[in-house]
Amino acid sequence: MNQLITANLLESGNFKLILGGIALVIIIAIVAIFGGFFKIWLRAKVSGAPVSFGTLIAMWLRKVPNSLIVDGRITAFKAGLDYSTDNLEAHYLAGGNVGDVVLSLVAADKAGISLDFERACAIDLAVKGTGKTVLEAVRTSINPAVIDCPNPSSGKDKIEAVARDGISLRVRTRVTVRTNLDRFVGGATEETVIARVGEGIVTSIGSAESHKHVLENPDNISKLVLEKGVDASTAFEILSIDIADVDVGDNIGAKLQTEQAEADKQVAQAKAEVRRAAAVANEQEMQARTQEQRAKVVEAEAEIPMAIAESFRTGNLGIMDYTKYKNLISDTKMRESIAGEEGLNAGEDPSV
Repeated sequence: MNQLITANLLESGNFKLILGGIALVIIIAIVAIFGGFFKIWLRAKVSGAPVSFGTLIAMWLRKVPNSLIVDGRITAFKAGLDYSTDNLEAHYLAGGNVGDVVLSLVAADKAGISLDFERACAIDLAVKGTGKTVLEAVRTSINPAVIDCPNPSSGKDKIEAVARDGISLRVRTRVTVRTNLDRFVGGATEETVIARVGEGIVTSIGSAESHKHVLENPDNISKLVLEKGVDASTAFEILSIDIADVDVGDNIGAKLQTEQAEADKQVAQAKAEVRRAAAVANEQEMQARTQEQRAKVVEAEAEIPMAIAESFRTGNLGIMDYTKYKNLISDTKMRESIAGEEGLNAGEDPSV
């Protein structure tokens, strides 16, 4: 009986020891957890933007860096803005940059620019992966930026256009722009602005009667480009377009006329060659016809002796008639010989 009581006492002591150990572990874990969040909680409490321990633990369970969220809330609160940790957490979980969003909201508020939290988050997510940030967009809206047209990275230093008198002008401009936060999401980028400004410069110079008019009033280029509203549907608002440099280029009109004249000459030469080839072919054809007629004459002359022999056989030609015929041929040859010598003495070609 005593042994049984002793065993029960021992078992009861072990059970209490186990319970005490478990309680100690729980207490240590609670102290460790609260100790890890205590600095953050105290920093938020002292800053006037308190965050409860439950919220901090929930952030930790959702794998959200509570220090980043709390610091963003404190920054906004000290600047006169108040955003809940839920909003900041939601933007972080969506892949946004909480720090840039908070700083951009503070900068916009201090500059008197209307920018709410939702739009700032939308801009931040829109520019993700482009190398730009919402903070840069707000800063550009506050402090306008200058864009070179054309962009030096494109390999061109000036835009070339031709006036109506055929003289080309090379122009370089500097465009002062400010971010339009209302159109930043979905608006066209700087490349579109540069392309439209370049198009406007070419149109302005091309419509000028003379390149001298452009040189006399280069500000007309800026006025025409601004009137075209080249910043429509873009993420920027153009404040000014300044002509940085204007150079006189080549006489493109004269070059085009020279090239056209050379092309016309080559066409005329080609047509003349066609006519010459046709004339040569016609000459060859006439020579062939002459040879054909000569062959017919030789063929007819070859039939004369046969006709004479046939006349002798039929009795239609006598010896006296044949003698007169031969004398007539001899006289004809003598006259031709005399005529040939007289023509040679007169300086004629004996081959004629």
